[in-house]
Amino acid sequence: MPTEFSPLASTAGGILIGVSALWMMAALGRIAGISGLLGRLLPPDAATGESRRISIGFIAGLLLAPVVMLLFGESVVQTVSLDLVLMAVAGLLVGVGTAVGSGCTSGHGVCGLSRLSVRSLAATVTFMLAAGITVYVVRHVMGAGA
Repeated sequence: MPTEFSPLASTAGGILIGVSALWMMAALGRIAGISGLLGRLLPPDAATGESRRISIGFIAGLLLAPVVMLLFGESVVQTVSLDLVLMAVAGLLVGVGTAVGSGCTSGHGVCGLSRLSVRSLAATVTFMLAAGITVYVVRHVMGAGA
């Protein structure tokens, strides 16, 4: 299954991610880790006050970005499996991974690596290896997505 690659859009997206991570750290002293921001909105760790507003704003921006793209005439295409059991297992594994690893790709891969965190380097290597193995197994061993 080929993936469309656009260097301009990818570069612009990377710059926006970097700027948002830098802004969160410089202006608010917070890591722009999506799992942590989302976790602050859900029990038992539900935050209040400014922390909650920051989390809501950041998550809302993530959800509204495709809507803004559509307003400017850009199509948003996302291919997701229709296998609900597979999606539930995948979601559970991602959730467990972010809990065990104390963060996600944005927290460790973007923010942690830019701060030269050895713990984030270990986490990033781990989830990149797991992702590569998963893609290989799903596409070449199980034959899905071909």
